[in-house]
Amino acid sequence: MHVVHVPRHGGPEVLTMTELPDPVPEPGQTLVEVEAAGINFADLAQIRGTYSPRPLPFVPGMEVVGRTADGRRVMGLTRNAYATMAVLDRPTEIPEELPAGRALALLVQGLTAWHLLRTAARVVPGESVVVNAAAGGVGHLAVQLARHFGAARVIGTASTPDKRALVLELGADAAVDGAADGYVERVVEANHGRKADIVLDAVGGEVLDAGLDALAPFGRLVTYGTSGGGADTPVSRERLSLTNTAVIGYWLGGSLHLPGMLDPLADLLDLTMAGRLRPQVGGTYPLSQARRALEDLAARRTRGKLVLRP
Repeated sequence: MHVVHVPRHGGPEVLTMTELPDPVPEPGQTLVEVEAAGINFADLAQIRGTYSPRPLPFVPGMEVVGRTADGRRVMGLTRNAYATMAVLDRPTEIPEELPAGRALALLVQGLTAWHLLRTAARVVPGESVVVNAAAGGVGHLAVQLARHFGAARVIGTASTPDKRALVLELGADAAVDGAADGYVERVVEANHGRKADIVLDAVGGEVLDAGLDALAPFGRLVTYGTSGGGADTPVSRERLSLTNTAVIGYWLGGSLHLPGMLDPLADLLDLTMAGRLRPQVGGTYPLSQARRALEDLAARRTRGKLVLRP
């Protein structure tokens, strides 16, 4: 099989193309011919060696749509997605008419968005939700799911006018610049003069700190990434106590072993097939151009889901 190889830690420039023997499934696993592989920020961090380190060399990526030997079209999680063949532990059958990129958006990013709102933040109808990086892979789905779960007001942040226009098109009530400077004022204005009940943040650094300042009493900030690259300000117990706010961490990979964590995938598929959830595919790249795809992702030149095609 053809694969993208990580021979040493570093940026996307370390990636090489090579050939390896086809994987051999263990009992209970399913071998698939890969139709498409998904790209995630976690892939960048794993290539750099800063996230869930793996022995070198390795094949990156964690999600694929593929075809089984008996012809079933499935998607699922794996440890070696950037390849022409992959082994899945718990494949889910998907409709033939569902585009691969839209299906892939529902795995790591769709499940993350669902659990950020329901499991971590425990959103209730009538609350206000701010989604940072709302045009991104998780963010654009969180905007739509927040509306589906009954949020009274959904506010998305994004770095460019085009991205903010997409956030509004997907159902947000307001879209504002996500820069840390002036963040609180923009959020409060967009929320009709009130601070927010929930902030979902994958940027980190100064933006996370600003998100905390934008929380209403008993508000919750859920942190699930540091795409901005900056260092976070330590959060003291006194700060949380005085403001009656909470900071919650969430990582899909650290929760998948728990019962029921994959169950929302059925709901996500149903919503998508009914047209009530619109996963956005931001770019499709040949497998041989994985380096360029990750460079575009790292530079925040993309929106929605990025996909590799063998």
